[in-house]
Amino acid sequence: MSGTEHVNRTALAPMTADVDKLEVVPGFAHEAIEGWVPTLASDEDLRSALEKAFDYRGDITITRRDGSKVEGYIFDRRTGTTLQGSAVRILPKDSNAKLAIPYSDIAALAFTGRDTAAGKSWEAWMKKYWEKKAAGETGIALEPEALE
Repeated sequence: MSGTEHVNRTALAPMTADVDKLEVVPGFAHEAIEGWVPTLASDEDLRSALEKAFDYRGDITITRRDGSKVEGYIFDRRTGTTLQGSAVRILPKDSNAKLAIPYSDIAALAFTGRDTAAGKSWEAWMKKYWEKKAAGETGIALEPEALE
């Protein structure tokens, strides 16, 4: 389509979109797992819990087999065919180091940090906005909440 054809087409048939009829991709539903301490009875239990920990938006506490604990944010994981060949990478809460902990060294896992994104979906944000607007508030805007 040439530039002239595009201009003429736009002038003849202006595009109006009904936002309620637009195609919308459903969002991802996050589990409410804040405070969860999974039972790690099998290798599969550990792998499943670490996948959830990777998707979690808060801090995790890992208890190693030697009894030491690391609390922080899991930012990466590398899965291998064995637990020894798999590792989770964590940013500890109390240092700037990046630690790699093999799955085979993990004795326990706990979702100890606050889920920083809980209840902050776009839909929740818009709902608050429309509630304020319906209540007659003026000067309202969609402002992000402080993280801490």
